Amino acid sequence: MFSKVLIANRGEIALRIIRACHELGIEAVAVFSEADRDSLHVRFADEAVCIGPPSVAESYLNIPRIIAAAEITGADAIHPGYGLLAENAEFSEICDASGITFVGPTAAQIRAMGDKVVARETMMEIGVPTVPGSEKALNSVREALRLADEIAYPVMVKAAAGGGGKGMRIARDAGELERVFGSTRMEAQAAFGDSSVYLEKLIERPRHIEIQVFGDTHGRVVHLGERDCSVQRRHQKLIEEAPAYGLSPELREEMGQAAVRGAAGIEYAGAGTVEFLLDPTGAFYFIEMNTRIQVEHPVTEVTTGLDLVKEQIRVAFGAPLSFPPEPASHRGHAIEFRVNAEDPERDFMPAPGRIDVFHPPAGPGIRLDTHVYAGYTVPRYYDSLLAKVIVSAATRREAIDRARHSLDNFVVGGVPTTLSFLSRILRDPRFVKGAVDTSLVDRLMSEAA
Repeated sequence: MFSKVLIANRGEIALRIIRACHELGIEAVAVFSEADRDSLHVRFADEAVCIGPPSVAESYLNIPRIIAAAEITGADAIHPGYGLLAENAEFSEICDASGITFVGPTAAQIRAMGDKVVARETMMEIGVPTVPGSEKALNSVREALRLADEIAYPVMVKAAAGGGGKGMRIARDAGELERVFGSTRMEAQAAFGDSSVYLEKLIERPRHIEIQVFGDTHGRVVHLGERDCSVQRRHQKLIEEAPAYGLSPELREEMGQAAVRGAAGIEYAGAGTVEFLLDPTGAFYFIEMNTRIQVEHPVTEVTTGLDLVKEQIRVAFGAPLSFPPEPASHRGHAIEFRVNAEDPERDFMPAPGRIDVFHPPAGPGIRLDTHVYAGYTVPRYYDSLLAKVIVSAATRREAIDRARHSLDNFVVGGVPTTLSFLSRILRDPRFVKGAVDTSLVDRLMSEAA
């Protein structure tokens, strides 16, 4: 096994990886910016290296400084977590060239799935259902208009290198498509350094269902069940749960096997997530594959009893998957809530600042993944995620009841948070009944306006 792993990330996911390393008997190295000097991941790591000023470009995205930190500390592997450099093929290649193991898939696999147009083409060739749309990047609005007439409005213009809900615009007619085509390209260039866009048929009021897959370097790929990530705002996930409510055994199996087929088709190794849109008729369509651990991985861990981060490290070392041959079955129900330092009353504006009081929920069936403590200052430079509350119970209804008490008893003082908004969703009759889709939050907000 590795002797020392450097974590090229920050916040709660860095702490999560440090704990996994320590359980495996591996020393953990933290990197941090000047703004994160007092962060818990720095405190709990065996070693810590400052890699630059607060700006992510000069610290957490600065590949030479991260590689230098790994070499100085003698780390033999780097775990990228999620976000930042987790899906950066160049980073994976540089790790390999430096004799350091990248805990994740190969650069070729990252590239194949990182470009959404290439990913669509690849999945179509493998036989995974995809949303009707363009088979390549579009070079002009004229091409987009011609294709939109073929597949019928409404359509969505999407950045080929997109992710995190950025670089996506809906067009319901030709005039709107002409307006959003150029703005989407500009946003794509600004956010991802790539202005390429493609077109997809807009699936109205779908559910967002993702399948957790895992592959090893010995040719084995399995799936660990699904998660429902339909509760979103501006394509950013707020609540995730496993298993997805109301799926028939046949549909669950069909989606799982499609995900395995897609991952096996690119000989995938490591943790990955194959994401689908499920329309009201029961048809499902591939939209993307994330070649990393997901923010919402804890709901799969809670319901399967598996440790996905430790498995990532084992697989990167060359060990075969430790999972049993048959697909994992969910035990009970788990729901994850992302608690952010944002002000729901001000259009969810990020709210950095000092946390004066931090009293999280505790008790049976409650897991908290966080890097926050009383006296911690939320930096203005990074994602506003404070904590993930994961509740589990024997049934979905029991998990919802437990979640209500957990969120109501979660006290954060000093900065606004999304706790009250999450509690509103929990009490909405549509959510309680499982009648969720990706437009639920938008409807909830418009009804309250």
